[in-house]
Amino acid sequence: MIVRDKIYINGAWVPSTGTGTLEVIDSATEEVFATIPEGTAEDVDKAVQAAAAAFPGWAATLREERSKLLTRIGEALGARTDEVAEIISHEVGMPMTLSGSIQVGLPAGAFADAAKAAESFPWEETVGNSLVVREPVGVVGAITPWNYPLYQIVLKVAPALAAGNTVILKPSEVAPINAFVLAEVIDEVGLPPGVFNLVSGVGPVVGEAIAAHPKVDMVSWSWRPRASSACRWNWGASRPTSCWTTLISPPPCPRGCSAATSIRGRPAPH
Repeated sequence: MIVRDKIYINGAWVPSTGTGTLEVIDSATEEVFATIPEGTAEDVDKAVQAAAAAFPGWAATLREERSKLLTRIGEALGARTDEVAEIISHEVGMPMTLSGSIQVGLPAGAFADAAKAAESFPWEETVGNSLVVREPVGVVGAITPWNYPLYQIVLKVAPALAAGNTVILKPSEVAPINAFVLAEVIDEVGLPPGVFNLVSGVGPVVGEAIAAHPKVDMVSWSWRPRASSACRWNWGASRPTSCWTTLISPPPCPRGCSAATSIRGRPAPH
């Protein structure tokens, strides 16, 4: 039995403000093989406040430094391939012979791609007599599904971090344990506190709190009816700047970096 009794906020493992736990079911045996905290809207608020406070410093970090950190995250994730592959095999039922290469290999590679994009992406571009400047959006909420759980997480989180954004992740409650391992890796690598935060829970509570929070500047979610309805409703009722939704998975880097930036223009220097 895997017991995860804390969430990750502001660079530390902390208890949820709630008292509930969620059971994670083994896809092969249909028995409980793990438990996680049932996060609350108050947990989300704490994570968002941490992410908002960390944003200016992370956005100002040199792209080369962000690239190095993302490379190290991918390498550290790859070093735990067997562990994560077994976890995801329990969560979604993929055989171990495929889980390592697909469910862990692809996410590790996506971090490497994001690291390259952080350095090579055209953050500034002259168009005619204008200078187009692409800047990080701010605080990004990532709400992810159960299928290809870690890969879907990384395809949202890695480009957002590469672009200089801070992140609050709400993984699927059906397949969440792999996300806790990712948070451990990020903590060990040493991302600044508040740059990445993990709040586990259910969509109607944690997901909706992320989508409705006034300090969340972008939400990325994959197209699932319950999550989509909640996010669209909250988006219409509040005023964050943008959303990024996809039918299957988020776009790869560097398109992911482009999606996680805002654009402003000014006259090009002569």
